[in-house]
Amino acid sequence: MIYLRELKESDLEAINTWRNDHDIVDLLGANFRYINLETDKEWFQGYMRNRNNQVRCSVCLRESHEVVGLISLTSIDYLNSNAELHIMIGKKDCQNKGVGTLAVREMIKHGFLNLNLERIYLSVLVSNERAINMYKKVGFKQEGVLRKAVYKGGQYKDLIQMSLLKEEFNI
Repeated sequence: MIYLRELKESDLEAINTWRNDHDIVDLLGANFRYINLETDKEWFQGYMRNRNNQVRCSVCLRESHEVVGLISLTSIDYLNSNAELHIMIGKKDCQNKGVGTLAVREMIKHGFLNLNLERIYLSVLVSNERAINMYKKVGFKQEGVLRKAVYKGGQYKDLIQMSLLKEEFNI
């Protein structure tokens, strides 16, 4: 159904469209900001210069090779063997169809088997029940709540902190 491959500059046009879509960003822990394509190109160049502590992959459909999302392990800490997971399925007709679950499983496998991580963690809006359920299905456990941690839509919102240990993941 899907595969992951390293992010390419040619993916930026689709990613920029998603990052400027209120419906998509409203589900993420990030604040909405208008981002022009030049800013995303600079962001990409920063990634290319600093690949040693982050992995950014495009989520692609196997049959058409179309880019439908972005998944990343960032803040990779090799001393403590942990990293932060981020995902965005931007193509709306691929949302809520298992694409995100497959992408998360693949990235977790990469983190545990190839990067020798022990722990992968994330933050998710308390209101994003679909994402929370998906993370739990994959094996993530809630660690706590960051109260009023992000300002979105004129309100402060809580973030749930979740993590998954290598020993808990069924590879």
